[in-house]
Amino acid sequence: MLKATGIGVGAGIGIGTGVTGLATPAGAAGSPLVHPGLLHTRADLDRMAAKVKAGARPYTAGFAKLTANRHAQSGWRANPQAVVYRGSGTPENYGILYNDVHAAYQNALRFHVSGEEAYADTAVAILNAWSGKLTRLEGSADRFLAAGLYGYQFANAAELVRDHGDFDLGRAQELMLHVFHPLSDDFLNRHNNAVLTNYWPNWDLTAIACVLATGIFCDERAVVERAVEYFKHGDGMGSVRHAIPVVHADGLGEWVEAGRDQGHALLGIGLMGTVCEMAWNQGIDLYGYDDSRFLKGAQYVAKWSLGGEVPYTANTRKKGAIGGWSGAETAARAARADPGMTRPIWAMIANHYTKRRGLPASYVTRAAAKAAPEGGGGDYGPNSGGFDQLGFGTLAFTRDKVTGPVTPAPAPAPAPDSSASESGARPHTGFTAPASPSPASGRDLAATGSEEVVGWAAAAGVTAVAGGVLLLRRRDRGRREAG
Repeated sequence: MLKATGIGVGAGIGIGTGVTGLATPAGAAGSPLVHPGLLHTRADLDRMAAKVKAGARPYTAGFAKLTANRHAQSGWRANPQAVVYRGSGTPENYGILYNDVHAAYQNALRFHVSGEEAYADTAVAILNAWSGKLTRLEGSADRFLAAGLYGYQFANAAELVRDHGDFDLGRAQELMLHVFHPLSDDFLNRHNNAVLTNYWPNWDLTAIACVLATGIFCDERAVVERAVEYFKHGDGMGSVRHAIPVVHADGLGEWVEAGRDQGHALLGIGLMGTVCEMAWNQGIDLYGYDDSRFLKGAQYVAKWSLGGEVPYTANTRKKGAIGGWSGAETAARAARADPGMTRPIWAMIANHYTKRRGLPASYVTRAAAKAAPEGGGGDYGPNSGGFDQLGFGTLAFTRDKVTGPVTPAPAPAPAPDSSASESGARPHTGFTAPASPSPASGRDLAATGSEEVVGWAAAAGVTAVAGGVLLLRRRDRGRREAG
């Protein structure tokens, strides 16, 4: 059965019905893929380690959130399943998967910041356990959400330990290519045999995130190009012009899912930001695509979520199955928003636009300040919505302001290790965190990276409290947090 939530075309969107063809994104063809190169590059990991070592704010508050999380402990033990089910009418066990994947990611991130190998070893053990047992994802249409969400997250955790001598890289790549990716790619092609407007943007965006992460993690350039092309020109609601169909005179880009509810709109913004960040780290600028259309959409959702009034263009959307049942749904206005609801999505977006690009993003920066220090899976409740994002953006994405022009131009990836085994696992070479770089001459490293966040907090009229727990409040706790 298709999930009975209609989504469709806003005024003037005009979504087609064909399968999107592949095209090579400008500036991407022929360049090597970079590792690590999903949500975090080597420079990012070095920055986190150096800033925390120097006691720099707000990195220390972000790291405190990480170390306090029960998933970020070296004693975590995996509970792999051969089949994972998500969706009504099935014996759901997908919570086991998302808890283990977040534990792997948090342990891997903690290793890179602290240099303590026990955390890397724990992450590797979790990932190896799952790649050695998981064979398929089952359930209702929600299985596509499981593939997209936990696929992109698994790849990000694995990317952080891909050079660990005990990590079975080849087997992890097989899992991505043959379990997670096929469902996500199929959804972008066929949308579960539904009319294109049946599924709201977050469905497409989970799939795009998984496809892009698979392409990068598995060194499959064509798969990367597929995700980038869909982001730009895809027929479904998750492509950027369909998710943000209207740009208003004040510069705000109307997020179509604001006509549904706040929780799913926040999920969509977080997923689109994740896609943009992973692409940026491979030299592809989706953040700036179509005159920074994503920034306009993020500003709209941030203003609305903070309690501001936003315009909304009424639209009627078709829903149903191809050759089967059909119906329509009209969204006339933005849904009611709760200023207390948040997800750990804003630091990444705010830092890109204000620090890397030097662009104003007043509502996004206010939302980031209000959410700081951002936690991760386990800090926002036990249900799946609290695990849709990997989080810890205060630690991972706070950055110093860049002067001069910035383009996403990563350095070429190193040549493959010729001594790698057939399975893809690397020999153990004393896997340790990189040495923290020394502060630049004449600069106090511990003082950098803090002014902007303090300024954001002042502008928002809030105080970011280290160690505070932000509860993800949902009006529909009994329903799925994604989808």
